[in-house]
Amino acid sequence: MQMGIQWYAVYTKPCWEKKVAGLMVMYGIEHYCPLQRIQRRWSDRKKIIMEPLFKSYVFVHVREKEQLAVRQVNGVLNFVHYLGKPAVIRDEEIDTIKQFLNEYRNIRLERIEFNVNDHVRIVSGPLMMMEGDVVEVKHKTVKVLLPSLGFAMTAEIEKANLAK
Repeated sequence: MQMGIQWYAVYTKPCWEKKVAGLMVMYGIEHYCPLQRIQRRWSDRKKIIMEPLFKSYVFVHVREKEQLAVRQVNGVLNFVHYLGKPAVIRDEEIDTIKQFLNEYRNIRLERIEFNVNDHVRIVSGPLMMMEGDVVEVKHKTVKVLLPSLGFAMTAEIEKANLAK
């Protein structure tokens, strides 16, 4: 991590995630707009589209003094705030999102009110050595927390691949 540069989440206008990401490129603002491949079906055809994983969110990697420039990008409504300040997203959480999208398809997001439960480390499989708090385990489904965003990603992980 470069000194003073942190990840933040910004709210966008509805359905403007990809437009905002394109504008960020034009303004030279480092950003990340996680996209997942989704198959859409219409009455006459099927098509694979790239759809934002987080509706109305784009992540930016900037210094605090660059936040004003981010706010001025067309389509950006505001930073996601926590305790009155723009919420800092840990590098590890951005890395987890990237790894999740590389390893899994059809990811679902749920808004959560998280509680601290068992702290686990994944000991084998695609997310090996990742640590997190388990919110819920049903059969083979495990929810991985992204606490600073208030989201959980759900994927199939064998229980045998987890250790307390």
